[in-house]
Amino acid sequence: MKFIITGKNIDVTGGLRSAIEEKLGKLEHYFTSDVEVHVTLSVEKDRQKIEVTIPVKGHIIRSEQVSNDMYVSIDLVEEIIERQLRKYKTKLIAKKQSVPSFSKLFIEEEHEPVEKIKIVRSKRFGIKPMDAEEACVQMELLGHSFYVFSNSDTDEVNVVYKRKNGTYGLIEPEFE
Repeated sequence: MKFIITGKNIDVTGGLRSAIEEKLGKLEHYFTSDVEVHVTLSVEKDRQKIEVTIPVKGHIIRSEQVSNDMYVSIDLVEEIIERQLRKYKTKLIAKKQSVPSFSKLFIEEEHEPVEKIKIVRSKRFGIKPMDAEEACVQMELLGHSFYVFSNSDTDEVNVVYKRKNGTYGLIEPEFE
């Protein structure tokens, strides 16, 4: 695994770097040696935040954790990513997919059963062409955290969503 560690409003000290490499290095047996792990550390007031992104073929494994101590955040993010990997492994085996980013040992080792995803509600609705700003207004009026709409500028289906910090995001699909 190759670690790419950056800091926002924080100097990445040798101690932090070694703590990250040691803790997230435990995940090494899940991946091949050429997988990149992008780690971003940031500090905002009393919040110590770590974001970890691991791009694997066709998917992204990501987690962010916040606490008042960066070392606690590092521990938390490692646990979350490990849990995500176990869930993802079950899906890989169930669909008999082979993803070259994962090590053969990880795929072949015994896995604990993960509860199946159960869809409890399905919804159909008409999509009206609008711009992203109007979609944000509609989302707020409905009290939802995301809104699917047809972008009148691009004629594609897009999603706007409300972020934790109160700002908005736009998802534009990119078909391969």
